[in-house]
Amino acid sequence: DSAKIAIAPPGVDLCHFRPQPRVDARRQLGLPIERKIALFVGRIEPLKGIDTILQATRLLCDENPALADELTVAIVGGSPWAAQLDAEMARLQAMRTDLGLEQTVRFVGARQQSVLPDFYSAADLLLMPSHYESFGMVALEAMACGAPVIASNVGGLAHLVKDGSTGFLIPPRDARSLASRMNLLLSDELLRWEFGRAARKEARRYSWR
Repeated sequence: DSAKIAIAPPGVDLCHFRPQPRVDARRQLGLPIERKIALFVGRIEPLKGIDTILQATRLLCDENPALADELTVAIVGGSPWAAQLDAEMARLQAMRTDLGLEQTVRFVGARQQSVLPDFYSAADLLLMPSHYESFGMVALEAMACGAPVIASNVGGLAHLVKDGSTGFLIPPRDARSLASRMNLLLSDELLRWEFGRAARKEARRYSWR
């Protein structure tokens, strides 16, 4: 939990989690250069609230079609190409189809820890609408790479993400709140930059231990 995360002196970094040039990161990963990218990283399980991401993306696309035309939501985790999908992956892929998001939401599968900094640096923001998180290491890793975070106001995330400064906190299972915050951040490049800078500064307070 958060009590076990050591507070480090200024300047201590989170291992190799640090900002990288966005265009280079996207090229390395085969992600679209010019589109807005919202990112999820984690296990594919109901607790993570990925269905809330899909519902929020549909709301966002309906309310802001211009933004929808330039949005990619990348889901990192699981085995989306397995011959036998696990129950949650199958449910989420069916939901993506039902919501008409095949061109917007991409399941990119599980990746090695070593390439996660590329994903965080490639993203315009990280989505973490978990029903519960004891701490939220993915959020901290993303913040260390300069990515603003939209997260549920639960568990350790409630303390790690500074609402209105390094990102936004939303109620769990609230697709409309998530869509609203996504719309705000994705539509305002300066706000994303300010939040990303603050997120990076906040992450520097923590040591890897």
